[in-house]
Amino acid sequence: MDINSKILVLGARGMVGSAIVRELKKLGYSNLLTPTKSDGLDLLVQTKVKEYFEKERPDYVFLAAARVGGIVANNTYRADFIYENLLIEINVIHSAHLSKVKKLLFLGSSCIYPKMAPQPLKEEYLLTAPLEWTNEPYAIAKIAGLKLCENYKIQYNDNFFSVMPTNLYGMNDNYDEKNSHVIPGLIARMYKAKMENKKVFEAWGTGRPKREFLYVDDLAEATVFLMNQPDSLKIPGLLNVGTGEDITIKDLAAMVAKKLKFNGDIVFNSDIPDGTPRKVLDVSKVNSLGWKAKINLDEGLNRSIGFFLKDK
Repeated sequence: MDINSKILVLGARGMVGSAIVRELKKLGYSNLLTPTKSDGLDLLVQTKVKEYFEKERPDYVFLAAARVGGIVANNTYRADFIYENLLIEINVIHSAHLSKVKKLLFLGSSCIYPKMAPQPLKEEYLLTAPLEWTNEPYAIAKIAGLKLCENYKIQYNDNFFSVMPTNLYGMNDNYDEKNSHVIPGLIARMYKAKMENKKVFEAWGTGRPKREFLYVDDLAEATVFLMNQPDSLKIPGLLNVGTGEDITIKDLAAMVAKKLKFNGDIVFNSDIPDGTPRKVLDVSKVNSLGWKAKINLDEGLNRSIGFFLKDK
C-alpha cells in the first residue's frame, strides 16, 4: 500500500478494526476511511454500501465488521448471527468488486474449522467434517465470506483474500458478562466477584477445553503486513493467524484470578457447553511469510486487565 492510498477499515470502532487503525496510523498511513452506522453507512443495507463505495472509491479494504460474541451469545442469537454476517459480507465484497478495489482482506474466525478436526488446525481442514453446533451459524457465515473472496478471485481475478485469526482479546474488547468471549468474560465476572467479596467464582463449562489466544495488536500487525505483501507473492486465499500455542480454560481462569488478586475458589459449571474440545491453529504458512506473534499471553492479559480497570 502506498502511504497515500485510500484505505477503508470497516468495523473501525470494534476491537479488531480499532487495532488495525492504530497499526496503520503508527506506520504513517493517514488517508483512512472509518465510517460507522451513525455516519449513514449501514452495512446491512445493500444500497447504502454500494453508494458509499461509488462515492469514496477506496484502494484497499479491511473488512473487520461483524456481529460477534462468545459461546452463549452465539448459541442464543443464532439467526441474528448468520443473517447479519451474511449481509455484511455480501454487500461489502460485491461493492468492492464493482468499484475495483485493489485488495480486500476479510477477517474470518477459527470456528470455521470442523469440531473434531486434527490439531493443530491446518487451512486445508476446512469443510472436511461437521462444525461445532453452538457457533455453527456464525461459522457458516464466515465460511461464506471466505468463499465469496475465493470465487470473486477465481471468476473476476479480484485480489481478495481471507485471514482466519484464533481467539482474540485486547483493547476495546467487549466485557459484557454474558455476551463476551472467554477472556473478557472471565475478567469482568471475576472482578465483580472480587468486588462483592465472593468466596467462590463459577466458571462456564468443565475447564478442560484448550484454546489459543492472540492479542489483537498482533493480529492488526499481521493484517497490515499481509496487505503489504507484493501481488507476485500470491498469498493463499485462506491464511491462519495465531500464536500456535494453547492453554486449558482452567489454567486460564487461574491466571486471571492471580492477576486480579481474586483469592476465592474457582468452580466449573459443567451444565454450560464446552464447545470444541481443543482449538489451536497451524500458523506455519503465515510464519513462513515472515510474520510471527510477539505478545505472549502473560503480557496480553496484563494489558487487557489494565484496559478494563482504567475506568473502574
